[in-house]
Amino acid sequence: MKVIKKPQTIARAVLLAEANAIRDAVDRLDHHFDAAVETILNAKGRLVVTGVGKSALIGQKIVATMNSTGTPSLFMHAADAIHGDLGMIQPDDVVLVISKSGNTAEIKVLLPLLKRTGVQLIALVCDVHSYLATHSDHVLHAFAACEADPMNLAPTTSTTVALAVGDALAVSLLEARGFTRQDFARYHPGGSLGKKLYLKVQDIYPNNQCPTVTLDMMVKDVVFEISAKRMGATAVVDDDGLLAGIVTDGDIRRMAYQYDSFMQLHARDVMTPTPVCVAPDDYAVAALQLMQERNIAQVIVADGRHVKGFVHLHDLLKEGLV
Repeated sequence: MKVIKKPQTIARAVLLAEANAIRDAVDRLDHHFDAAVETILNAKGRLVVTGVGKSALIGQKIVATMNSTGTPSLFMHAADAIHGDLGMIQPDDVVLVISKSGNTAEIKVLLPLLKRTGVQLIALVCDVHSYLATHSDHVLHAFAACEADPMNLAPTTSTTVALAVGDALAVSLLEARGFTRQDFARYHPGGSLGKKLYLKVQDIYPNNQCPTVTLDMMVKDVVFEISAKRMGATAVVDDDGLLAGIVTDGDIRRMAYQYDSFMQLHARDVMTPTPVCVAPDDYAVAALQLMQERNIAQVIVADGRHVKGFVHLHDLLKEGLV
């Protein structure tokens, strides 16, 4: 089969159509959006999202976003609702109904049943004059002049706008609740995303050896300590056991170029006196950012000048943060 148009030409037209529709949605935001946020925010129950067809799929994504950002939500398929699932609706819930036309048969059957429960109804709809819009308490106008396909049939632009308005609603609720990074981490404990939000340096460094030498230790012994502990560096401490510097593999190499004979040198002669450090309570992702900025492979973990251990770039790789 021969392609008449270049795929990139088609793709650009689709993306521009959907992007322009989302831009138009910005201008259609009104007091109904504010009221919808307030209604959901003040509800004692949950947000129940419903729809049919592609709107149902968009609804499931909105539910997932709501749950992960602090708004307890569940999805109820509009077709299943009239066959028993309506029992999941509680009087204190708020129902968000998604429909492009707002006039589908399932929606017309469902709406009177929902209104009998006494719940607040929010419509996310393209046609603000539809049955759904006129029978809802608040209307979110997700207008799309046409779909992106040449026949104006496949739900594309309309579902994209609905999804974007749903995201806008979720983020508005997130900010209204004062949702924090810690809250987000509580709902996302798995994977690299969760680790970036909750994993701390103190969760990592105890698994590593802590190479340490004194200021007067001979360079030969410093090299042995670096090699034995396999961190690519060693902390240097003073007579009180407090951090005085660091010697890295790079320091050893530079020393070899700088001195003809270095067997009589001490740790104090080759160390870097201002080592890069992180605190045990720092987030691991902050340690990673520091290593990337300084172009180094390890950092000392210190509580003030008290050496606690090391974190190596390989540790963060193992945790999936890179």
